[in-house]
Amino acid sequence: MSEKETILSVKNEERASSKLTTKEMVLCALFAALIAVGAFIRVPVPVVPFTLQFLFTMLAGVLLGGRLGATSVSLYLLMGLAGLPVFAEGGGIGYILKPSFGYLIGFCVGTYVTGVIAHKVAQPSFNRLLLASLTGLGIVYVFGLIYYYIICNYVIGAPIAMGPLFLYGFVLSVPGDIALCFLGASLGKRLIPVIRKGL
Repeated sequence: MSEKETILSVKNEERASSKLTTKEMVLCALFAALIAVGAFIRVPVPVVPFTLQFLFTMLAGVLLGGRLGATSVSLYLLMGLAGLPVFAEGGGIGYILKPSFGYLIGFCVGTYVTGVIAHKVAQPSFNRLLLASLTGLGIVYVFGLIYYYIICNYVIGAPIAMGPLFLYGFVLSVPGDIALCFLGASLGKRLIPVIRKGL
């Protein structure tokens, strides 16, 4: 490990064991706001239009790391559950009964894992950032599909079979999100040095 990598590793360990600095709090709030905005930016593609929400949650992990990225998403979730209309269909504690809420939980976990993988090395390559993003995406869909199935079939009494759920909840929507992974990895490669200077 080079001297620069050692210094960055020490800084990351110190940061992980300390309270958030003012700059970190600002960045977390900024990404929470971007995630909220992303929920309402719809990309009009055939069959299943998608939003840019995943892009911003992924970038939170790629640019801020696992801890701060997950903090950003958690802040966004708390805002929505507190009643602010930041989710795609509003807000409030009752949102946890919506089948799509599992994807939001997946955002938090996926962002953390994305950040951890991305920042395992001091200077992550495009391939590492892409791998981190795709891994986070997989986590989002696992949480989303399982939660959707449980809520529909066992909570709200709106049964859905695995076939249609897999088709509309994954097959038709994942290509756009994979494209966002490539975009996010490209942006991350350029922006990580800028973010690190700020921290």
